[in-house]
Amino acid sequence: GGLIAVHPYDNADIIAGQGTAALELEQEVPTLEVLMTPIGGGGLISGSAIATRAWGVSIFGVEPEGAADTVDSLERGAIIETYRPDTIADGLRAIVGVRNFEVIRRHVKRVLTVSDDDLREAMTLAWRSLRLLIEPSSATVLAAIRRHPEHFAGKKVGVIISGGNIHPADWARMTGETP
Repeated sequence: GGLIAVHPYDNADIIAGQGTAALELEQEVPTLEVLMTPIGGGGLISGSAIATRAWGVSIFGVEPEGAADTVDSLERGAIIETYRPDTIADGLRAIVGVRNFEVIRRHVKRVLTVSDDDLREAMTLAWRSLRLLIEPSSATVLAAIRRHPEHFAGKKVGVIISGGNIHPADWARMTGETP
């Protein structure tokens, strides 16, 4: 007794909490035009979309091609509940949450996809350029800028790099490089 189950991403308080990352970015860069986040269960992008709604920032989400359940669900008009993800971005293998899907449908401009090879290249770029050792899930946003530049050219773009939860040996195995 006494325990309360809290869903890790399809919960109003979690969504609001994750939106604070977007608020902090918006405060640092008030002229931001585009904000990008990875999409797994959708908590981060939903919170970001709600938090920045008043500023008129265009919100883009990114999924790996092998875990593009949000893209497929948007095309279908309903959540695809049986999905077998196949991607190195293990943090994005969750199926989008019900609350989050509704927010994404209403407030996210577009959800883009990237390949696992795009993720590996973005992980390497983040290390070489910024000395950031990021996991594949985080690399989605950088990969999307490289793969879909037509959406971002000439715009002030903010990205949320959501995690570095990767062992250096795993990173090296995925990228073929040594950090």
